[in-house]
Amino acid sequence: MQTDIEIARAAAKRPMPEIGAKLGIPEEALIPYGRDKAKIDAGFIAGLAGRSEGKLILVTAINPTPAGEGKTTTTVGLGDALQRLGARAAICIREASLGPNFGMKGGAAGGGFAQVVPMESMNLHFTGDFHAVTAAHNLLAAMIDNHIYWGNSLAIDERRITWRRVMDMNDRALREMVVGLGGVANGFPRQTGFDITVASEVMAILCLARDLDDLLARLGRIVVAYTRERTPITCADLGADGAMVVLLREAMQPNLVQTLEHTPAFVHGGPFANIAHGCNSVIATQTALRLADYVVTEAGFGADLGAEKFFDIKCRKAGLKPAAAVIVATVRALKMNGGVAKADLAAENVAAVHKGCANLGRHIANTKGFGVPVVVAINRFTTDTDAEIAEVQAYAAGQGAEAITCRHWAEGGAGAEDLARKVMAMTSGPSAFAPLYPDEMSLWDKIDTIARRIYHAGEVIADKSIRDQLRTWEAAGYGALPICMAKTQYSFSTDPLLRGAPSGHAVPIREVRLSAGAGFIVVICGEIMTMPGLPRVPAAQSIGLNAAGEVAGLF
Repeated sequence: MQTDIEIARAAAKRPMPEIGAKLGIPEEALIPYGRDKAKIDAGFIAGLAGRSEGKLILVTAINPTPAGEGKTTTTVGLGDALQRLGARAAICIREASLGPNFGMKGGAAGGGFAQVVPMESMNLHFTGDFHAVTAAHNLLAAMIDNHIYWGNSLAIDERRITWRRVMDMNDRALREMVVGLGGVANGFPRQTGFDITVASEVMAILCLARDLDDLLARLGRIVVAYTRERTPITCADLGADGAMVVLLREAMQPNLVQTLEHTPAFVHGGPFANIAHGCNSVIATQTALRLADYVVTEAGFGADLGAEKFFDIKCRKAGLKPAAAVIVATVRALKMNGGVAKADLAAENVAAVHKGCANLGRHIANTKGFGVPVVVAINRFTTDTDAEIAEVQAYAAGQGAEAITCRHWAEGGAGAEDLARKVMAMTSGPSAFAPLYPDEMSLWDKIDTIARRIYHAGEVIADKSIRDQLRTWEAAGYGALPICMAKTQYSFSTDPLLRGAPSGHAVPIREVRLSAGAGFIVVICGEIMTMPGLPRVPAAQSIGLNAAGEVAGLF
């Protein structure tokens, strides 16, 4: 059996002008990055304003497990299937972070015969967008310390600097640190730390900005510190916003590549859904919608994180009206949610499938609560039995959703045609989408609403200082912002080991952060970290070049 990377390397890729032409993008609007990827010119994108838009399909999933779900693979397979059925289709996914690639997750371009290519480039440096975000973020950090060194005319309180540094790598040793040691020439000692680049507010801004003017305005609104009187200090106050836009100018242009079946794929932005909003960029999604009949996009991790943030942050901010949602599940993952160990997943266990389906049912109900029709995609593995598949289908039917078996990993778009036909039928009417909560609801009530209605928690626990901070932000004019919950992706609760569909648990809030430029409040729950660490045996130990000079061990 061919591996994912062997399949990708054997792909007969079409020239990028041919891929662009499928969506009516002229060759002069494509900025080549090598032979197999291109950026789309900002002027061409601006000229699309006012066009009617196609149907937006969200692909989400049950809570992830070590057994795998295949959300990106399903996104690619569905896009290919829609193209096979004669629709003008495009897919929109995120770029891959180096941190998980060298840690434990692996690639982020799909798998089997439902992949985006060039796979190796996508999972490594791609077009340099992440490096631009890292550079822009750290330029601002450097300018904060430099401002204080040269007299601190803004009266920044060194104890109230909130802007940390970032890098696109998992490194737990950098979570908390002291900088400025070594005497007067090196500045002043203070405690700070690093987050991973995908958790940067600059990444969130890149993914939510409509154009360069909007990007500049959002960057300028970033709150980086406070004075002793608690007056906020912004990026614009420091004069860093213009230089940051210069660094991000090319990164703002969406990247265009192709699937193995030559469906156009917009790959742009990369925020994680467990610590950020976890969606492809607004500019990529809206560009695709103005060029295609159907746009298939994904949101990170399970629907409790990715889909909720897609609906409540991205769609709210960009005015998007999703037409349908696909929830990806595997029999293997449902069995793990039903208590089966990973080593025992190959054996038939219908009872465990039924028990694990509680997780699927919770996601179906939650997603329907946003007013979008839902279909379940069963990403079939060779070890799945007919009885297990039938159990998932019967359970989903009881929840008012059809579960369709998909074989896109092995068969490409042909294996997802039944799913594509269902999606086309589901999206024939107008969208009834509505977010979970109104803008005018208080920040605390928004947090409580997400915890109770999406996580089915019994209570939210927070110190008085956190509640006071939320009220302070409301008084400062930030009360209408949506909430970006940061919590474990593995459970509806904040306990990563609590699988299935727990109810009545407590959601402890450790910290809240204002992302004034991105336009949301980050709420950090439980033990989630904004700078991940490497596992005991990181994937990096197995990565290198083979005798042919090709990357080995990454996939």
